[in-house]
Amino acid sequence: MKNTNRVMAAVLTTALALPLGTPASAATGTSAAAAAITVEVIANSGSGCAPGTATVVSNGDNTGFRIKYRDFLAEAGGGAGVVDRRKNCQLGVLVTIPDGWTIAIASANYRGKAGLLPGASALQRTSYYWQGSSATQRKDATFTGPLNGLWTTWDVAPVLTYAECGAQSVLNINTELRVDPGTSTGTSTMSMNTTEGDVDTLFNFSLASC
Repeated sequence: MKNTNRVMAAVLTTALALPLGTPASAATGTSAAAAAITVEVIANSGSGCAPGTATVVSNGDNTGFRIKYRDFLAEAGGGAGVVDRRKNCQLGVLVTIPDGWTIAIASANYRGKAGLLPGASALQRTSYYWQGSSATQRKDATFTGPLNGLWTTWDVAPVLTYAECGAQSVLNINTELRVDPGTSTGTSTMSMNTTEGDVDTLFNFSLASC
């Protein structure tokens, strides 16, 4: 298959479905909740996000939140060390939900920058789940060199998993980057930082009344 070597947007096309126990009525407007949904990083660890290098910001209209990484880079080949080939970041995001409402993660958009030489490849993997829930959503995206520039992938949840109504819930987000030098001889890189705009990862909510 011909490798177009262009930034690829991978979208899961499975239709959204509501599991048993899901709130009966989903909000049709973003202003349905009486108060704003707030988000806050309460825990972070991993070689890709030292303390203070990952922040979350609410969209302000109850549609979701965005994550900004400052130092999340994997590299391989050339003078890069073996430990630099894989970087990961685990975030605990506290989500405060207004009384009478609940939310689910409907979709996610991941963005970054790549510098892959011919013969090199990379993997971006993200999984997330509500603390206390066994339902985990995972997205894998692979890239092959030559690739130099911005990349983006989309992840649409096949099933909406709602947080507890009118409460504080923790969304655990685990992201991993891997770079394989393959047959290349120089240094190849893969990052979760676009250096353009203020969004590296965007999570979109589905809002519903309890």
